[in-house]
Amino acid sequence: MNHVDRGLILLTGATGYVGGRLLSVLQDQGRRIRCLSRRPDALKRELESGSEVVAGDVMDQSSLDAAMVGVDTAYYLVHSMGAAKDFEDEDRIAATNFSQAAVAAGVRRIIYLGGLGNPDHELSKHLRSRQETGDVLRAFHSQVIEFRASIVIGSGSLSFEMIRALVERLPVMICPKWVHVKAQPIAIEDLLSYLSAALDLSSEASQVYEIGGPDQMSYGQIMQEYARQRGLSRWMIPVPFLTPHLSSLWLGLVTPLYARVGRKLVESLRNPTLLSNNLAARTFSVVPRSVREAIARALVNEDREFAQTRWSDALSSGGAVRAWGGQRFGSRLVDSRTVTVAVPPEQAFAPIRRIGGNIGWYYGNWLWTLRGFMDLLVGGVGVRRGRRDPEELRAGDPLDFWRVERYERPQMLRLHAEMKLPGRAWLEFEVTPCAEGSIIRQTAMFDPVGLVGILYWYAVYPLHQFVFAGLLRNIADAAGSSNAEVSRSLSGEIHKVAASGAKPASKVKI
Repeated sequence: MNHVDRGLILLTGATGYVGGRLLSVLQDQGRRIRCLSRRPDALKRELESGSEVVAGDVMDQSSLDAAMVGVDTAYYLVHSMGAAKDFEDEDRIAATNFSQAAVAAGVRRIIYLGGLGNPDHELSKHLRSRQETGDVLRAFHSQVIEFRASIVIGSGSLSFEMIRALVERLPVMICPKWVHVKAQPIAIEDLLSYLSAALDLSSEASQVYEIGGPDQMSYGQIMQEYARQRGLSRWMIPVPFLTPHLSSLWLGLVTPLYARVGRKLVESLRNPTLLSNNLAARTFSVVPRSVREAIARALVNEDREFAQTRWSDALSSGGAVRAWGGQRFGSRLVDSRTVTVAVPPEQAFAPIRRIGGNIGWYYGNWLWTLRGFMDLLVGGVGVRRGRRDPEELRAGDPLDFWRVERYERPQMLRLHAEMKLPGRAWLEFEVTPCAEGSIIRQTAMFDPVGLVGILYWYAVYPLHQFVFAGLLRNIADAAGSSNAEVSRSLSGEIHKVAASGAKPASKVKI
């Protein structure tokens, strides 16, 4: 894509949802980027050649001076919604520090993402703070491009994850008044298009742009559309008595939202967030997609891979959510564990690429066989398909009751389950080099359909702890054995390895 080279770009919030996605977009465009982060190490693996990361904190103005040197345009994608303290004061201080540092360094333009809402009406504290942040930035800097958006639809966004969790988990939903308040959602891809297009605006003045898709819909209508695309039937019962506080506690029980984040979000949902003008449409060439298209795209992206970033990745969100049943990623339930082996990646990957068929599954083969027999009883593919070749795989190959979805030797094998399940399942192996040799990561993923799917996952979770731990342990044994041919042995030999109970020297981390 052709663009005017305006020089170095400073990006804040790159560990968060929108900022992380924007980082990828800007790098794909060949822009020169400097990221500002309180945890630089978390970003280094995301950076391409020409990009850099520096340590800094918007709450500490002195830490911003070095980061601003040579910067032409700065993205301000920071807010303190997840803070335990008074987030309005924190937002005000942070915006003041950032804007003053930008002026001192000669930064030409600040681009800021705020929230929609009619300022003439009584706004929630969250929306009021988002709009006040734009005012503070403009009070010190002469060129601030502010975008105001409503609900962002995309796999990993806070609003979409709440919608997904409610629809997936609750066949019957109790809906307070805020569920019926109108909003004008925007797809994450369209939001990113606006943010990147603002780099090349010819205007030298500050401006506020209201952005959103073509549909005016309530949260309830969005949830119904999500349910339709997932093939789920959901009943929604309106009730008048759920206050924002009670709603936030309820959301904390049935969704990934933290209670303090949930309360601030619910308070914001009481305000209609609709466009009041079409200035953005007259200025930019972006044509936003409908809610239906946005949800469909989010689900496709989730099928292809985990969301690149999530709202919960941001430092201000309070950290990752963990539960007894494994890690939640959107609608997916995940069991991921690693082990380190003192061999190069090719040798570490050898037992992985030979898995299934005559070799077997390295641990509990009789359990895998039983699972295949049960699948046959309910009309599934069973376990007797074996594999095309004992040594090599390729994408699309059948492998017992799995299908090879991705194969990259010697680093990746992803299997998609073709057995009968109340949802969709994947089993993935990754091998990465490290100083000690190689790290093998084994990840089981399940995308449940409705409450039945969720109950299924938790019912089999204790068994998974034995099977998946044993599977990874014995793959590590096979990879690290001095006999390079150990993983070529027939299933009877593998049974002996499993029965020995031997553990690798490195610790398995769950």
